[in-house]
Amino acid sequence: MKKDVFIYDTTLRDGEQGEFVAYSLEDKVLIAHKLDEFGIDYIEGGWPGSNPKAMNFFECMKTEKLRHARLAAFGSTRRKSTTAGEDQQILMLLDAATPVVTIFGKAWDMHVREALRVSGAENLAMIGDSVSFLREHGREVIYDAEHFFDGFKSDPAYALDTLKAAARAGAGCIVLCDTNGGAMPTEIPAIMRAVRDALGAGAAVGCHVHNDAGMAVANTIMAVVEGGAVHVQGTMNGYGERCGNADLIQVIANLELKYGKRCLPEGRLRELTPLAHFIAEVANINPDPRQPYAGQCVFAHKGGIHVSAVRRNPATYEHVAPETVGNTRRVLVSELSGQSNVYSKAEELGIDLSTASGETKRVVKQMKEMEAGGYQFEAAEASFELLVKKALGKHRSFFGLTSFRVVVQRSGPDVPCAAEAIIRLTVNGEDRHCVADGDGPVNALDRALRKALVGDYPELSNVRLTDFKVRVIDAQCGTAAKVRVLITSGDGEKSWTTVGVSENLIEASWQALVDSIDYLLLKIEEADPRTATNQARP
Repeated sequence: MKKDVFIYDTTLRDGEQGEFVAYSLEDKVLIAHKLDEFGIDYIEGGWPGSNPKAMNFFECMKTEKLRHARLAAFGSTRRKSTTAGEDQQILMLLDAATPVVTIFGKAWDMHVREALRVSGAENLAMIGDSVSFLREHGREVIYDAEHFFDGFKSDPAYALDTLKAAARAGAGCIVLCDTNGGAMPTEIPAIMRAVRDALGAGAAVGCHVHNDAGMAVANTIMAVVEGGAVHVQGTMNGYGERCGNADLIQVIANLELKYGKRCLPEGRLRELTPLAHFIAEVANINPDPRQPYAGQCVFAHKGGIHVSAVRRNPATYEHVAPETVGNTRRVLVSELSGQSNVYSKAEELGIDLSTASGETKRVVKQMKEMEAGGYQFEAAEASFELLVKKALGKHRSFFGLTSFRVVVQRSGPDVPCAAEAIIRLTVNGEDRHCVADGDGPVNALDRALRKALVGDYPELSNVRLTDFKVRVIDAQCGTAAKVRVLITSGDGEKSWTTVGVSENLIEASWQALVDSIDYLLLKIEEADPRTATNQARP
């Protein structure tokens, strides 16, 4: 397949240099295979010799088969006053046994003088010797010109000489690096033209851009579209040192969808969003909800006018169709919503409101009144679904509350607080009285509630609270302020979020807990009414 742009991923090396990012050896192998399946051309695995995990990764990859991508080891040019064949770091690049080696050298005269402390001529020799030595040993060599854009602005002639030294020695691609991340998009085309003029029409030129000025994606796009780059480097989700690298999720989508530049095998663009989330999950970092193309919020519509228009024609408020990048359209419901939001959200939930305009108006009115009182249904779709079904008469209570009491006690200065919940319910016409301890009052209440119900509804034994958030709504009221509680529950297969609001934290938590259990039991009953565990009535 003919490609317009080759994608070089450095998530495993440059990406791991970002704060809060760390991969195990198993993580790195898993990510490498995922990138290969996605259709990435080059995967940079790390710097051999920089740490034991890097060497272990390359050793492990000797027995792993990549179907599409070429694995690259990364390192620097040889040290001064030696030869490439005597430089231990260069020899370790060979020991990694990768088909590709990427080495970086200095392109900025200031770095040559102050970081390397060598002459300009010696720096050129270091570049040429390193590239030619690796080429002689059968490696495809990619040369990264570190700080090239700053170097070009300082001394254009010398910066270009460093590229010529790498090209003469046999580098297959010359990559221009904006290592400090301060270049502007308007600077890129002219500098790229100067490089192409200096290297000749047949030279393959690429770019590697950092995001310190927030321009990494824009600079990368300019390098390709206006500068003729055929190779781009970056990381998934923009991970990397300081502000990160160019986000390949955005770069790939923009090049393919906006400029018609083929970067991936046919059909792989639809896997873009799942890939972004997979990398975030392995890195143990929450996905950015507003990440262009792949974020949860990107195709979410909240304003009533927007939703009404999107229902008629999605192009009114979407520049691309979400499914082209593996994302999904979402309609949010809130006090800003109109009937279109409720219609759309109901459709999404499989609820037919087409002949229930009166009920729809009631739902909108009730929802807006509740949100004015502090509820937030856009973050609690399970509670919203229950609200709609109650309005349509499609909901029933599975239990009734008689009373509950929560006691928090501390028996000594060095003894943690203990919580106890006592709850009385009516289930299937029977009174239930249960007591449970917990780490805190909400935990104790949750345990007591499920203890009272699990005999009738054994499915509740699999349910766990996975997230609990509290937000003060009107802080000026101090300790009497109204609070909103969001509870996310899961049963090992799916998760759902519910909401409660009250001036009393325990009451708000109770509301969210009841919705959570109601939602699950209603879903079980809807799936197969004949096999519903219990047809209990409070």
